[in-house]
Amino acid sequence: MKQSLDMRQGQSLVMTPQLQQAIKLLQLSNQELAEFVENEIERNPLLNKAEENAEDGGGEQGNAPARREQLSLDDNSGLGAAREQLDAPGEDVFEPGTGSDAAMPVEGSGPSAQTDWSSATSGGSFNSEEYDFAANLTTDLTLQEHLHNQLNIAGLSAADRLIGARLIDETDEAGYLRAPLEDVAKALGADEANVAAVLAVCQGFEPTGVMARSIPECLTLQLKERGRFDPAMEAMLANLDMVAKHDLKALADVCGVDKADLMDMLGELRQLSPKPGSGFSSDTTIAVAPDVFVRELPNGSFGVELNSETLPRVLMDKAYYAEVSVLPMRDQEKEFISECAANATWLIKSLDQRARTILKVASEIVRQQDAFFAHGVAHLRPLNLKQVADVIEMHESTVSRVTSNKYMATPRGLFELKYFFSAAIPSTGGGEAHSAEAVRYRIKALIDGETEDDVLSDDQIVEILTGYGIEIARRTVAKYRESLHIPSSVQRRRINRASA
Repeated sequence: MKQSLDMRQGQSLVMTPQLQQAIKLLQLSNQELAEFVENEIERNPLLNKAEENAEDGGGEQGNAPARREQLSLDDNSGLGAAREQLDAPGEDVFEPGTGSDAAMPVEGSGPSAQTDWSSATSGGSFNSEEYDFAANLTTDLTLQEHLHNQLNIAGLSAADRLIGARLIDETDEAGYLRAPLEDVAKALGADEANVAAVLAVCQGFEPTGVMARSIPECLTLQLKERGRFDPAMEAMLANLDMVAKHDLKALADVCGVDKADLMDMLGELRQLSPKPGSGFSSDTTIAVAPDVFVRELPNGSFGVELNSETLPRVLMDKAYYAEVSVLPMRDQEKEFISECAANATWLIKSLDQRARTILKVASEIVRQQDAFFAHGVAHLRPLNLKQVADVIEMHESTVSRVTSNKYMATPRGLFELKYFFSAAIPSTGGGEAHSAEAVRYRIKALIDGETEDDVLSDDQIVEILTGYGIEIARRTVAKYRESLHIPSSVQRRRINRASA
């Protein structure tokens, strides 16, 4: 055994931190991207938000802020003497709406319904008669806040109030208590019987049915408050699966009532709320902002443009960088400044590349699915990531990242980019394949057109679709029907008989 030097030649892919960051930016949603950029601005003193200037600003993208944080790593370093007042404009800037996200016409797209994309938004003033000062100060009450307010006036002891507060915190937005009582008792070091007693008090709070541990318990609380909870209702709540299947004959036998009484009981059941907490506001509700707009152009084609409002505007202040670079610094401080400059430049380039990539992918999707925009979901074509990747000369993984958590506002509504990718259903005549989403839409349309006396079975739907030139199996029809939450033909007949 001996040591030796050996020279070999090979190829390998090295993922630099900058490349990893660029890939990460592609799959971020607009809200996640905004948070990421805010964190980068806080960490990097050379990065600033690009402020929108008036038209008379001489074409400058933005001015350096009047006040800056010192870049010193040591209070005694030369960087501490950097001036805090700079008037030089920044040079490197990523400014959405200045080029990469301009409206891009998509050739080959057909006409569609006219849509007015203009929105009139105006800010009110305190002197306006329409300004409601109280409405702008108050916020909607959440379910937990509503329950805590009732707990404070329930007259419980301090220990019981602590248990009640924990039970309220374990209640979800729909109004159900999700934590087992034994877990709450163990966490608080309390007796389980005491926790159950406090829960009984809390279940008397408004809205009725809140803090139940199951749907039957929730409905039971509401029926007891109405004085309508009897053995027949108790039997019905214990067999809600029969109610869902509309098996009225078996349900009447279980409840021990005739058909007329059973229909009255079902009518009372429909008046109850299975989600008592749904009427309260939710702190976790997040509005979806589109990343891309699609609109019809005067020539009948479709234009695609980025939503610049959701893209962060950042710039690197080269004037400030040039000023602090000439100051006397130690090696560690020079390395810090250089790293900040490199990271700022790379972030700006990555943001611009991300915008261009999203626009390119969205434009190709619109070109491929022009029939959808012109005629509706029935004309959605089968499409996969590879088809788009080959046209725009990118890798499939890149297209997959771009379409994740990205939304497109179209004349037909707001859609996630992944919505336009669907499997292909073969044609019976060997012609052009059909999109799985379009076939699913046809199945729903057929079922919506049913009459009370003519309910289509899955086999009959297969025959009808075959007449349209769609080759599909019965199990596939059943799978698509279940994905649309449509009951079987047997259950639909029962529903029709019950409503007759």
